[in-house]
Amino acid sequence: MRVWIGIHLPHLALDSLRPLWTQDEGGLVVIERDRVLAASAAALAAGVRPGMRRSSVLSLAPGAAIRERDDECERQRLHATATALLRFSPLVVLSSEATVLVEVAASLRLFGGIRRLLRMLRETLRALALTCRLGLAPTSAGAWLMARIGRRILQLDSLRRRIDALPFSLLPEARPLADWLDGLGCRTCGDLLRLPRAGLKRRAGATLVDALDRALGNEAELHEWFDVPPVFDVRQELPDRTEHAEPIAACAEGMVMQLVGWLNVKHYAVTRLALELVHERGRQALAPTLIEIALGQPTRETAHLSRLLRERIARTVLPAAVLGVRLRVLTLEPAAPPSETLFPAPGGSPADHLRLLELVIARVGANGIRRPTPLADHRPDVANCWSPHPIAKPPQPAAHLTRPIWLLLQPVPLLVRQHRPFYGSPLRLVSTGERIETGWWSGQTMSRDYFVAVGSDQIHYWIYRERPSALDEAEPRWFLHGLFG
Repeated sequence: MRVWIGIHLPHLALDSLRPLWTQDEGGLVVIERDRVLAASAAALAAGVRPGMRRSSVLSLAPGAAIRERDDECERQRLHATATALLRFSPLVVLSSEATVLVEVAASLRLFGGIRRLLRMLRETLRALALTCRLGLAPTSAGAWLMARIGRRILQLDSLRRRIDALPFSLLPEARPLADWLDGLGCRTCGDLLRLPRAGLKRRAGATLVDALDRALGNEAELHEWFDVPPVFDVRQELPDRTEHAEPIAACAEGMVMQLVGWLNVKHYAVTRLALELVHERGRQALAPTLIEIALGQPTRETAHLSRLLRERIARTVLPAAVLGVRLRVLTLEPAAPPSETLFPAPGGSPADHLRLLELVIARVGANGIRRPTPLADHRPDVANCWSPHPIAKPPQPAAHLTRPIWLLLQPVPLLVRQHRPFYGSPLRLVSTGERIETGWWSGQTMSRDYFVAVGSDQIHYWIYRERPSALDEAEPRWFLHGLFG
């Protein structure tokens, strides 16, 4: 049995234009052909109603923001919704009257059941700043109707009883015939079904009868599945210019929802992406602010990508107000299936540790975290250095040497007592010598013999002895250069 979820966006015109990051006390009113199409809660409280003229709105709510309906913006938001819903199922349909249909029968076990799936779906739409009404049914046409009334029905018999009680005006195919059907005494879809079928089809056309049959499961349904472009490059204009991080981050979070849906249907994971903050255009045009994020391992996790973008946006200094946001994928890798161990190690997996490191770097910057970077040089002062962490595995030294991680900035001269180096106590050499004689090309010739030494407190030290020249009759000098953990 199929399970369809219908997502109706009853306030798409309003949600597409609402400046969600401001408290608009006067309200927001969307008009079409000088008539009110939708109004926010503040405007409704002032007495504004759908169908009013612009002049009436100005008299009732002088401070209301009046905007023309933007069909292109609504289309983009509808496509953004369908792209984000691909995270839950590849079977997504863009239907009529601001409705998206998703077939989720094969996804229920993956997401932990229908209740958890519906909760995750609501969270996704909330991140897209959309008001939704959800319906559930075993047919797509039935889910379209159930989304209008917010009902969830999984059994076909229950769906038929529910459709019988629905007003026929919910069917788009029946609205042009509303006066004629009303004259026949029809009020509900059940009344339509009780009419002689042949006569109804002859007078009203086959479309109305076919629509009822599809909703009731008596006729096969054909769908045009929603598809995504081969490259992810999404732009969104902000309803108003802003210099605050929160509205920009909210817009970017909605784009991440679309990105995750795109990655899931393409079976990819992202490794590098770029967020562009668009500023002034025209004569006073400014180059967009570029925020590039490199990931240590491929991922398509919504929460992790959203946190990284939020941290980077919060740390970015804006040269001017932001008018729009653009999110692009730079590099991709095929997504590997998740692999869980039978006995997971406490404290998280290596992937969890790497995600935490990425989040810290996004918060404090690449220079805030450094990693040891051994270089191909025999001199310890040169070979042991630190560099900003690039979210990559550090290069490994060519050979294994007994050297400490902790090197002193400047070697400390040691006392010599009874021909033995002394540091709090006599030091006992416990390793063979490592001779380093190099650096002549840089004018800083080094000639040393390094040893691992142990004191009476059993602490291991890394010390070296300067090699005296043939003319030097003095006793060789010893230095402390590092400590072992």
